Amino acid sequence: MLNQLRRINQRAIWSWAGFVHVYRTEGSLMQWLVANVISGGLAIALPLSTGETALLLMGGVMVLAAECVNTAIERIVDDISTEIRDAARHAKDCGSAAVAVTAVAVGVAWITILIGMIG
Repeated sequence: MLNQLRRINQRAIWSWAGFVHVYRTEGSLMQWLVANVISGGLAIALPLSTGETALLLMGGVMVLAAECVNTAIERIVDDISTEIRDAARHAKDCGSAAVAVTAVAVGVAWITILIGMIG
């Protein structure tokens, strides 16, 4: 049991180190954090259902996760080679697309919830 707790602790430390790395090296993460503060603040302040609020908060966290994965893709691609290659560009573009699609999903959720409030 103690061994399992140590493993959980190590994983938490490694995960936090990864998040801190992304925070320090990717300006876009800060932009997504600001967007999350605004979106989350509105989700909590507006008269939304618990499910709607949870969906919006979770969506924001998923955008942050996608940004972390995108950064991981960029780092490994750059580590393999700094040479300009189509495959490297495609990998980076796909990682960026994952962030954008996740953000669009949160936008769609917001629009759907706001239309439901009006109607």
